[in-house]
Amino acid sequence: MGFVFGLVLGIVVGLALVVGFVKLENRRSKLRCQLATTVAAFARMTVEDSRKLLPSDYYPSWVVFSQRQKLKWLNSHLTKIWPYVNEAASELIKASVEPILEQYTPVILSSIKFSKFTLGTVAPQFTGVSVIEGGGDSITMELEMQWDGNPSIILAIKTLLGVALPVQVKDIGFTGVFRLIFKPLVDEFPCFGAVCFSLREKKNLDFKLKVVGGDISTIPGLQDQLEGTIRDAIEDSITWPVRKVIPILPGDYSDLELKPVGILEVKLVQAKELTNKDIVGKSDPYALLYVRPLKDRMKKSRTINNDLSPIWNEHFEFVVEDESTQHLVVKVFDDEGIGASELIGCAHVQLSELQPGKVKDVWLKLVKSLEVQRDNKNRGQVHLELLYVPYGMDNGFVNPFTPNFSMTSLEKVLKSGANGIDATESEKEAAQKKKEVIIRGVLSVTVISAEDLPPVDLMGKADPYVVLTLKKSETRNKTRVVNESLNPVWNQNFDFVVEDGLHDMLILEVYDHDTFGKDYMGRCILTLTRVILEGEYKDSLPLDGAKSGKLNIQLKWMPQPIFRDS
Repeated sequence: MGFVFGLVLGIVVGLALVVGFVKLENRRSKLRCQLATTVAAFARMTVEDSRKLLPSDYYPSWVVFSQRQKLKWLNSHLTKIWPYVNEAASELIKASVEPILEQYTPVILSSIKFSKFTLGTVAPQFTGVSVIEGGGDSITMELEMQWDGNPSIILAIKTLLGVALPVQVKDIGFTGVFRLIFKPLVDEFPCFGAVCFSLREKKNLDFKLKVVGGDISTIPGLQDQLEGTIRDAIEDSITWPVRKVIPILPGDYSDLELKPVGILEVKLVQAKELTNKDIVGKSDPYALLYVRPLKDRMKKSRTINNDLSPIWNEHFEFVVEDESTQHLVVKVFDDEGIGASELIGCAHVQLSELQPGKVKDVWLKLVKSLEVQRDNKNRGQVHLELLYVPYGMDNGFVNPFTPNFSMTSLEKVLKSGANGIDATESEKEAAQKKKEVIIRGVLSVTVISAEDLPPVDLMGKADPYVVLTLKKSETRNKTRVVNESLNPVWNQNFDFVVEDGLHDMLILEVYDHDTFGKDYMGRCILTLTRVILEGEYKDSLPLDGAKSGKLNIQLKWMPQPIFRDS
């Protein structure tokens, strides 16, 4: 009996194990099929599909989606014909760059010329190509190139003392993007009239300098001066928007050459919450601004000592050659005196984001490098007012004093309430006489109230009042004290006589009144650009330097323009 029971139980258990094993295998087989289907689906995905599934914020900063196509066939053919390309390109580059080198010759040298220039035996490698959508009369291509070559480049340098130095440029490493523009398209072979080429983007350029038969470091400062000269020459001779035009068919192609198209007016207002680079005290910040990184086109602000929230309120003008691709770069440094300045942070604004003839007020977050897509560290912010005015923009502006005296583009907008215009010949002549219009008037400020101020007193309250300061004239007024309130209401009006509205600014500082002193709570800084343009407006401004709180004010402008010598 026991034997029969054991036999039956064994058969039942065995069948159960077999059924369980079959079900497990079926389940695993189904999972494998699903995984294979998923992998196949991922294999068929395009770049656009993956960007739709996962937003760009979830990708690390080193992930870049490229639209460029590979060019193995071009690299193969270029290697074969490189000896001939080398000979032709060497002469072309030498003829183009040598005059620019002379233009940027350092003061310690009398001349710089090429005594030898060949590109070597190693052909560059094109790593990608893309076609840019443009107008119907042209085709624009961008070629990404990488070159670790063995060129033979020797500079013949003469010092002011008459000493000749042969300097070799070696170990060149270059990565960049070249732009080719085929324009205009015609019905005659090869179907385009001319080719424009330019270095659209310089991603990396490394090289070493060596005095033939000597040591370049024996002349202090020579290496840095030469490196800066070479980089400036490349920037000024071939880097976009500079372009070289090669005619293919007979015709006039002057419209393809580099020409200024407008003026960018920049007001560097202030910065806040800058990173402190000093061990003792605070940083001494100054700003460097440029559209093209050439020494004679860079603008530098004054240095504000021992301040992490500096107020500059300075104006700069930049020539724009291509508003669709150029951008304004702002770099904030800590001035170290005789030592090298330390970068606090940088930012940039695409000029294509600016509406011509309209003032744009922006706060830019500073980052470690413009090449880094995301930077989570707080390095501070910089405040700018921007105005882009294309040449020839018609606005019907008439100088109320005399048509013979010029105004800056921003002054034209402020006076006319419309867009800027191109300077006439009479205006250019008058500009040499250094005359300008200043915007004078009465600024009426109504301090209405404040909301959600941070508690300062031990009882969780505050006794706030506001100090109003016109920065340029240092005229001051202050409101009454509202006791024990974090949401005070003042409704007080103050009038300021403004002598130069374009270059002045209003500072509103909130303090907590104490019997034996005062506690700083926060501030708001305003330029007068908006109120001069709009005439009157009401706004709610967050307090800088405070954990919370905002100030409600109303501004009104009553103009009285005058004329003066600068």
